[in-house]
Amino acid sequence: MAELVKRNKVTSRGLLGNYRYLCKKTMMLRAMESARARKKHQQNIITSNMKRKRMDNSSEPLDTNRLVKKTKSSDTGQESENTFNSENKSADVSKPGLCVSEPKASDHHSLAAALRDSWEVDSGFCSEASPPASGRSSPCLSVCPTTVVALDCEMVGTGPGGRCSELARCSILDYHGNILYDKYVRPCEPVTDYRTRWSGIQRHDLHDATPFAQAREEILSILKGKVVIGHAIYNDFRVLDVLLPGHMVRDTSLTRFLSRLAGFPRKCCLSLKTLASKLLNRRIQVGGRGHCSVEDAQAALDLYKLVEGEWEQEWQNKLRTADAPHKQSLADSNHYMQDEFWPDDVMADGQ
Repeated sequence: MAELVKRNKVTSRGLLGNYRYLCKKTMMLRAMESARARKKHQQNIITSNMKRKRMDNSSEPLDTNRLVKKTKSSDTGQESENTFNSENKSADVSKPGLCVSEPKASDHHSLAAALRDSWEVDSGFCSEASPPASGRSSPCLSVCPTTVVALDCEMVGTGPGGRCSELARCSILDYHGNILYDKYVRPCEPVTDYRTRWSGIQRHDLHDATPFAQAREEILSILKGKVVIGHAIYNDFRVLDVLLPGHMVRDTSLTRFLSRLAGFPRKCCLSLKTLASKLLNRRIQVGGRGHCSVEDAQAALDLYKLVEGEWEQEWQNKLRTADAPHKQSLADSNHYMQDEFWPDDVMADGQ
């Protein structure tokens, strides 16, 4: 009997020792995984910083060469002293010990450097048709101009009392204000209220209009892969029956940057007419002819350009935070305490 009790004590001690060993092993695994995640995150930050420095260094000689070329082309008719200085510069460049050649950077870096120069020197705005009050566009190139479009739609009423909104006109502009798409669209249901006072749509505008199904396909093909700018653009998406991810939409009615710039409270939802008058010194949506979707899209585009740098930086920070590795919780390693991870000898003793 005493021998049996002694054997049970030895077995229980073995189980307790194995349990302690497994707990320590689990804690070590959690610590190793957390350290590995932190190390990987730090390496990603260091790599991104090195790439950014490399890009800045590669763009500096390009800016110098472009400025030298501009100076040479503009000073051909100046005094001989300037010509002598430019010849000295070219002679220094041609020395065998100094190899100054056009850096083989990507086209995006070249475009970035050229646009930064033109933004500092030239005060002209990209969309010449309707320049904003600031007189120049944003130098931020975090979003490529070819991937940005401005959208505005005009709706008419269908159904009883014209309460149902359907698409009647759609206009899309590129980053520079050029019209990519501007068509009248025939609604699927009979129109009961043209809402001319606001939409600017009249009966004769829809006689030879594009059917909705065809227009929707054309519009979606243009919006594919683009960052879409608009004012209260969720209404336009509703009549188009489309849903875009949040990071691909810039709604000028919701951003706090424009409200702050206009001197209004942060959560104040301002109309496009008010923002255009306050920030662009432009009068839109005036008269009894209703709204013009091209004019409204142009106003939304110019408002976006006023705060483009801050807005895009905010989205970059949000996306970077979303991609950062999360801190591992205690619950993530609880599965190590399940029976399948216990040694066979411990399981045999327990049975």
